[in-house]
Amino acid sequence: MTTILIRGARILGGAPRDILLRDGVVAEIGDLAGAEAGQTIDAAGLVALPGLVDLHTHLREPGREDAETVETGTQAAARGGYTAVHAMANTSPVADTAGVVEQVWRLGQESGHCDVQPVGAVTSGLEGRQLAELGAMADSAARVRVFSDDGKCVSDAVLMRRALEYVKAFDGVVAQHAQEPRLTEGAQLNEGEVSARLGLTGWPAVAEEAIIARDCLLAAHVGSRLHVCHVSTAGSVEIIRWAKSKGWDVTAEVTPHHLLLTDSCAETSPLGPYNPIYKVNPPLRTAEDVRALREALADGTIDCVATDHAPHPVEDKETEWAAAAMGMIGLETALPVVQEAMVETGLLDWAGVADRMSARPARIGRLSGHGRPIEPGAPANVTLYDPSVRRPVDPTAMASKSRNTPYEGMTLPGRVVATFLRGRPTVLEGKLV
Repeated sequence: MTTILIRGARILGGAPRDILLRDGVVAEIGDLAGAEAGQTIDAAGLVALPGLVDLHTHLREPGREDAETVETGTQAAARGGYTAVHAMANTSPVADTAGVVEQVWRLGQESGHCDVQPVGAVTSGLEGRQLAELGAMADSAARVRVFSDDGKCVSDAVLMRRALEYVKAFDGVVAQHAQEPRLTEGAQLNEGEVSARLGLTGWPAVAEEAIIARDCLLAAHVGSRLHVCHVSTAGSVEIIRWAKSKGWDVTAEVTPHHLLLTDSCAETSPLGPYNPIYKVNPPLRTAEDVRALREALADGTIDCVATDHAPHPVEDKETEWAAAAMGMIGLETALPVVQEAMVETGLLDWAGVADRMSARPARIGRLSGHGRPIEPGAPANVTLYDPSVRRPVDPTAMASKSRNTPYEGMTLPGRVVATFLRGRPTVLEGKLV
């Protein structure tokens, strides 16, 4: 492997230091004026972060390669500063067997842009009737440790209890999509003033909060690990805060879009009212919810940021609201959105960003080779980021196969300049290598 010398990077926003990457690890850090390297990168003014880790990515392969593939999704991840992503199970066929998760894992290895850790389904076919092959997926070459029916809620309390009990055997975690199905039948937008004015069926906060409360109690009862996907309401934050105060093993994530956007986008956005680009599950909530989510991420009640990158082909989004698919892409804009919502507001510093976007998600997903501090001997998973620039979001310039970003035309801060996966550059000067 080549030796790379990164000159003058600000590790976690600190004083400029040189970083020498050799044979896949961080070899030296300091004033390395006399160091020799096969390649030298001028990182003056750039922040160095541990490679980002996403707990919640939809890569769509197998089955919906018209929306995204492992190749294009991991390219987008690398351009977003990610060195590892967890690929959700709602593919076709569903990732509910050892064979399918191994297929996704191997596709990730072949692409080489970032590590792909498959997430296994909790129930067969995501149908909520019987447990999937959890043990076989855990023992497979993919070594699955996160299980989720994301896109659907494991609404049966008995089945959820059994899943929580089962994953204890191999230190797994059940990641719940908290949505009570009976309370959200036909739901289109957060239940509130905006949905009433637009005439869209409301999606009540209690539909999320009731499932979270139930599952926290179940996890405590069986002594297992629970992870709550894409928390979106202030009430959910309070329930998770209460569960953590009890010492229960509950973690949670928030998406970038729930940190920045509100349900008012569906009414007042420059992209026009009723624009399905803002249709997402769970829905965008109120400004009060956004405030609570930011504060919870800052104080650690919410553990990490996860993109819920959900690519869709044009025909699935550019249609009337009720018929449009739910979801937004987010891998390439996650770090700029977090800078805008959390760093520019003083709620997090760059060390906090590294903790919430690298260390904690790696720990929750049990990825031992990721989320480590940038220090000698650590795997050379590094992201170089320029926080000083601001630029408009251009969907056509993205690596993702889909274009359904809610930030089109919005000016966001920051740019990922380089990403290194075990010392090998996957992105340089903002371009794929």
